[in-house]
Amino acid sequence: MAEDQPKPLPGSLGDFVTYYDRGLSRAERAVEREVFGSNAGINSYTTPAQTEMLADALGLRPGVRLLDVGSGSGWPGLYLAQRTGCDAVLTDVPVAGIRSAAARASDRRLLGRCAFVAASGTDLPFRSRSFDAVAHSDVL
Repeated sequence: MAEDQPKPLPGSLGDFVTYYDRGLSRAERAVEREVFGSNAGINSYTTPAQTEMLADALGLRPGVRLLDVGSGSGWPGLYLAQRTGCDAVLTDVPVAGIRSAAARASDRRLLGRCAFVAASGTDLPFRSRSFDAVAHSDVL
């Protein structure tokens, strides 16, 4: 980065893009396994137990359309789609996060029930009543 260009502030979009582009280290995956008991791609403060409660509260099941706003690399939207059989559309601003989520969906054979859209939660490109349920984790 040139000296005359300002460095992105912590928490800026540039930091998120860098985070998603680099992927998780072995140490980060080990911490996730230790703390959460799996490598589900948990990149938020939402725990698996809270996600289970969310699935129940939203009535997620096959045929239900879920919108996950600010999905990052796919937690918890992909987990919810896999666990409940619902269809999910995952949205976020950093394209790198959406790419990561799509790769995870492919690995989990969820591409037939999941779609990915680079969009801000403040300007979503969907018609009214397109979804039966909406979730978001750690979105400001």
